[in-house]
Amino acid sequence: MENVLNKESVKRVDKALKAFDLKLKVEVLTSSARTAIDAANSLKCEVGAIVKSLLLKADDGFVLCLVSGDKKCSLNKIKKITGKKDVCMANAEDVKQQTGFTIGGVSPVGLINNLEIIIDEQLSRFQDIFAAAGHPNAVFKIDFNNLNKITQGKILDIAE
Repeated sequence: MENVLNKESVKRVDKALKAFDLKLKVEVLTSSARTAIDAANSLKCEVGAIVKSLLLKADDGFVLCLVSGDKKCSLNKIKKITGKKDVCMANAEDVKQQTGFTIGGVSPVGLINNLEIIIDEQLSRFQDIFAAAGHPNAVFKIDFNNLNKITQGKILDIAE
């Protein structure tokens, strides 16, 4: 397998993590963390401790929602919160253009654009949570408070 840590997208995440806290680091998994279930199996943790970074298209803008791996993001709740009428999952091309990551490796940090970030309050159930780090085989471990600080996200009830 090519060196995941040398990927530009993973380096961007690593740089963002190090700028925030030198103790945070990108971990490379031998198995894929492309889905929350895959990641939980690889990390031997609960599916809910996996952060799903979901890019939503809201009217003419985008919102990055960080949702617990065992929950779904409620589009209706996002509509109410944002006041936008047309909210849907962004397509793969939009995800790449807005975040700089491909689906399966979308990280909540190291984004190429400044996006509004909403963090689902359900993630606070876990001591440690794991988020993608720019590649399907790369993750980082962080606690809820630091995830909130590093992303400057709004903590709201967005899951169903």
